[in-house]
Order: sequence, then structure tokens, then C-alpha cells
Amino acid sequence: MALLESSKRSSMNLNGRDFIELTDYTTEEIHYLIDLAIELKRKQKNGEEYQPLKGKTVGLIFEKSSTRTRVSFEVGTYQLGGHALFLSKNDIQLGRGETIADTAGVMSRYLDGIMIRTFGHDKVVDLARYATVPVINGLSDLAHPCQVLADYQTLYEHKGRLQGLKLAYIGDGNNMAHSLMIGGAKLGVHVSVASPEGYEPDPQIVADAQEIAKATGAVIEVVRDPKAAVQEADAIYTDVWASMGFEEEQKAREVAFRDYQVDEQLARYAKSDYVFMHCLPAHRGEEVSEGVIDGEHSIIFDQAENRLHAQKALMAALLG
Repeated sequence: MALLESSKRSSMNLNGRDFIELTDYTTEEIHYLIDLAIELKRKQKNGEEYQPLKGKTVGLIFEKSSTRTRVSFEVGTYQLGGHALFLSKNDIQLGRGETIADTAGVMSRYLDGIMIRTFGHDKVVDLARYATVPVINGLSDLAHPCQVLADYQTLYEHKGRLQGLKLAYIGDGNNMAHSLMIGGAKLGVHVSVASPEGYEPDPQIVADAQEIAKATGAVIEVVRDPKAAVQEADAIYTDVWASMGFEEEQKAREVAFRDYQVDEQLARYAKSDYVFMHCLPAHRGEEVSEGVIDGEHSIIFDQAENRLHAQKALMAALLG
């Protein structure tokens, strides 16, 4: 069953839009992207050709290394009939001080769309401001909407609904926590974030998510106690304790997060049919025990696969 009625899906037009964060999209538009991802997944499994990007080229800028983002966008572009161009920071003049405006202006003359995976969120915003082709946020230190689009697709496939589900996020209040809260607020998913003192999500993003949630009935909260967050949760989500760019804080974070590991004991507070989620890469024995991440409740590889289908849906909708 689709999230959107067929009449609403057929009238949805996102062509030419940027994808910077889920705040820029309505609930119906996010439902449309999830439905499209599920449809493209079905087509791919059945060997049905669908190539709305035939003759088009997508530039992929990577200032942060990646496995899932790079592979999903490269493979996805190819499967949609287009060509993906991998551009590391050493391959283009951004790495030598060229302005965002100049880079955006030049690349817009060559490409049909740009994906960027970087550190500062302002770089994504500026690239979208100056580019005349759609810009997709493949990850910034503030947000990871591409991952969350795939995550909520995966949760929908496993639970058959999104509205009213509870997702508990345990750990660092980072870009994943931010986008999960915004996405949950848009989709009616209750999101409870448990973080140690000093590592909470950005208060403004929490406030924004709570304001958005008024329209969908979602509950967005930040708590200290992981058990309180996990209580009666349909899904438990975690991420590494030290994300890329924070490796020098690893030892300090191991101390701060020592009571925030998702293990079998903590998972007992969730519903008996809970699913475990992780954006990967994972550090077994740190943020999650082997028994949980490799256990029967884990859907981490379904999430990873859906990065391909969600990214294809994005590109088909924005560039096709």
C-alpha cells in the first residue's frame, strides 16, 4: 500500500528542486519520494528498464569519504540511464580555494545536477544558492537527509506504516539525530533522542522539529536516560560515537557515551518486535553490541540497500 493516493502522486512535480534538508519538503512530497523509491526498487528487482536520466550527467562532490553515498549515487545514476562524475576535493578547484559561487556557476554549465558530501552545511546552502541545477545534500555536519529518506522507506517497508510509530535514537546528537527528528516530525513518527550531557542535538533543530510535529501529531523529545527513550519503541537507532571530523575526540567520547551502548539489556525496553537501525559504518562493541547489530531484529542491510533506491527516487524526481 502506498503512502500517497495515486491521484496525488501523479500530480506531484519536484523537477528542478534542491534537496538540502527535509524541512524544505512537505509531508506529501516526502511520501511521494518514499513511494517512488519503493516503485523503483520493484522495477529494479523485476529487471524493468527505467531511464529518465538518459543523456544526463550528475556531478558528485566528495569532501568526505563514503561507501554507501558514493556507490548508491554512482550505481543509481547508471541504472537511471545517466552518467555519474566522481569529484574528490583534490579533483576540483574547491580544494585550492576557488569560491563556491564560481564552482557552482561553472559546474551548472556542464552538469544536470550536483550532489555534495561535505563538512560545513553552509557550503551546501551556498552551492545551491549559486547553482542553476538541482543540488542534493549527500551529507553535511548538520544534516543527512539522503540517509533518512532511505531509513523511513525501510521502516515503512517493515512496519507497513509510519504514522504513530516510535523511533528511539541513542547517542550523539549529530546530523543523523537532526534529520531523523525533522523527518519524523514531517511523517508523524515519534522520535525520542537520548544523548549524554554536552552532546545533545542542536536546540534550534529540536524546536523546529517540535513545531513541525504539531501538524502531524508526532512527539519529538530529547531525554538523558536511554531506557526512557527506548521504552515501547518500534525502532532503535544509533550511530558511531565519533563521526567523521571528530576522531580526535574518540577517547573522551568513549567515556561520555559509555552508558549509551545499544545492547540486549537496553533493547528489552523496546517492543518485542522492534527493529534495529544503523546508518553505518558501525563499531561493534562501542555504540552497539554484536548481539544486537547482527541479531534477528537488525535491518541495517535493508537500510543500506535502500540508499540506492531512495537516491534514485531523488534523482528521478529532481533531474528526470
